[in-house]
Amino acid sequence: MKMICKNRFIFLILSAIGCFSLFLYWSTFPWFSNKNSNFAKLTSKNNSIGKQNSDVNFDENLVVIYNRIPKTGSTSFINLAYDLCKKNKFHVLHINITANMHVLSLQNQLDFAKNITMWNEMKPALYHGHMAYLDFSKFSMPSKPIYINLVRKPLDRLVSYYYFLRFGDNFRPNLVRKKAGDKMTFDECVEKKQPDCDPKNMWLQIPFFCGHAAECWIPGNEWALNQAKQNLVNNYFLVGVTEQMEDFINLLELSLPRIFNGTLDHYLNSSKSHLRQTASKLQPTSKTISDITKSPIWKMENELYEFALQQFHFLYKLRNNIRLQGKNLTQKYFYEKIRPK
Repeated sequence: MKMICKNRFIFLILSAIGCFSLFLYWSTFPWFSNKNSNFAKLTSKNNSIGKQNSDVNFDENLVVIYNRIPKTGSTSFINLAYDLCKKNKFHVLHINITANMHVLSLQNQLDFAKNITMWNEMKPALYHGHMAYLDFSKFSMPSKPIYINLVRKPLDRLVSYYYFLRFGDNFRPNLVRKKAGDKMTFDECVEKKQPDCDPKNMWLQIPFFCGHAAECWIPGNEWALNQAKQNLVNNYFLVGVTEQMEDFINLLELSLPRIFNGTLDHYLNSSKSHLRQTASKLQPTSKTISDITKSPIWKMENELYEFALQQFHFLYKLRNNIRLQGKNLTQKYFYEKIRPK
């Protein structure tokens, strides 16, 4: 009898534990169900985001920045883009900085980087303006724009700018320039050592490629030259030279047709190929050239120009065809030996 009572007692205890466990399971099941449901939704959402990222259209999100250097033929080039933007369905935007400054404040650097990156309604886009190179990677932006530019022989650029300030150009012939009325020639200016023809005025192409660091804007700074070279090779898609504008446009059209399709034909067959020619310009004498080229500033600016020219020629030779065993072949690439099968 005692054994039966003991067994019943154990049975009742186990039954109570079982009922209590069942109660806990059913009372908490909705929580687990919702948790699993939310996890499934989150997983599905992440997969969807991953799919969207993998499906991003490069061409339709293309952003190109042309931080144009004054007196390098930039007006002629950028007006080709304005003529073709409607046909090619992209946007062209001019970057206008207060008082024609070439650098941005720290706050504006970040705002500019965020704006260009996130302004999807303006993509694809070509931005242009007289602004120094800005490194987007230091702001942790999700994407970086493509940079392009043109450089010009430093003395030619300085002489052109000198006379431009005095006589203007054929682009806006009625606009009075700040040195209008000054008839002193560039040769006379160099002979009299006037500030307008000081070789320090050539220090512009280096800082435009160097960027927003303080050292970039110190004339004759060796670090600035080296940084400009590094940026030119590593952070610019293409840098052409004013003297070979046609080849520069040709290479852009071949490599970035989403924006530059038809640009070469328009350049060759329209009136936009030589805009903004200085109204009156005298070539410097051999003595003036000799005096200027003794300057360390000219030597550094010319070193950057020759460096850019070498890089451009290297890329242009590879633009379409390669020479192999006496034959012209179209360069292609493909994948092979893909494993596992």
